[in-house]
Amino acid sequence: MQMKQNWFSGSVGIVVSGAIMAVIAIFLQSSGNPANMGLCVACFERDIAGALGLHRVDIVQYLRPEIPALLIGALIAALCFGEFKPRAGSAPLVRFVLGMCAMIGALVFLGCPWRALLRLAGGDLNAVTGLLGLITGVGIGTVFFRRGYSLGRNTPQRTGAGFIMPLFMLGLLALFFIFPQISGEGKSGIIFYSVSGPGSMHAPAFYSLAGALGVGFLAQRSRFCTMGAFRDLILFRHVHLLLGVLAFVITAFILNLILGKVNFGFTGQPVAHAVHLWNFLGMMTAGWAFALAGGCPGRQIFMAGEGDADAGLFVLGMVAAAAFAHNFGLASSPAGIGPYGDMAIYLCLVVLLGLSVIHIRKTV
Repeated sequence: MQMKQNWFSGSVGIVVSGAIMAVIAIFLQSSGNPANMGLCVACFERDIAGALGLHRVDIVQYLRPEIPALLIGALIAALCFGEFKPRAGSAPLVRFVLGMCAMIGALVFLGCPWRALLRLAGGDLNAVTGLLGLITGVGIGTVFFRRGYSLGRNTPQRTGAGFIMPLFMLGLLALFFIFPQISGEGKSGIIFYSVSGPGSMHAPAFYSLAGALGVGFLAQRSRFCTMGAFRDLILFRHVHLLLGVLAFVITAFILNLILGKVNFGFTGQPVAHAVHLWNFLGMMTAGWAFALAGGCPGRQIFMAGEGDADAGLFVLGMVAAAAFAHNFGLASSPAGIGPYGDMAIYLCLVVLLGLSVIHIRKTV
């Protein structure tokens, strides 16, 4: 058992994990998920918010099974390797707000860090601007880390508390199967479904479930995290997690080349805009929030699968913000940023600065 843990946490393990995750993401794209969106935590959580009726933008409504499967995959890995440890109490409301800021930033850019990597692997050069923003946001977070920023320690909880988020995700899967999409219909029972646009594009459910379960398992074992990769590089000059990120994007690029899916350029990219300032600022906002919360959106899902209720609140914050973003004109579209997207980013930056300063826990 220990040998497996050591292997996944080593350099070869993180590289292999990143490469396999890329294979799964490209497979899901080729099987029906939107282009350059084989796996995107922010986009898929937005679609789930729409499917539950939390927003009514009818082109982004689908109860994506990948999100519950990612968490369940991490849960299975944590249970198998004795790493399921229910815990909570590390500034939970702050983490919910950080999740909201992260989602707003991601939806201004149009994607989470995973999607930024997949967009880059597909030739979308707007992803370069977004990734520079992500690194800048993480860099800002590291400045506050060095000055003593901390949300404090969480504390052990009863076993049942660690199963709340997994049960919630299983509930979503139950709704997905109880109210399946009816061809050509925008609603099935209580669940909303897109009949056009990105929300109508999805891989077969079995592929989505199997692929995401595998990603969740691998990522939990290897600690794959895009934010962590850049944080560790900036803070400690460690490249371990970065090796996994590089393996992910290189493998995705090679597969896209083989499939003829690489289209270099800034314009005409799928579900993307070329307003460079807001691509940068959107991902800078998201990266800063990820850094303060201690993980990218994928990593937050995996920690929730390990029993971390604080990470679960971050995830719920992202879902809530997805509803806000589409109900109040904050989210971008291929035409550009939403009518109030700029104001939302300014507000999020003020909130992040305030949270960064008030949680410095030593004299500077």
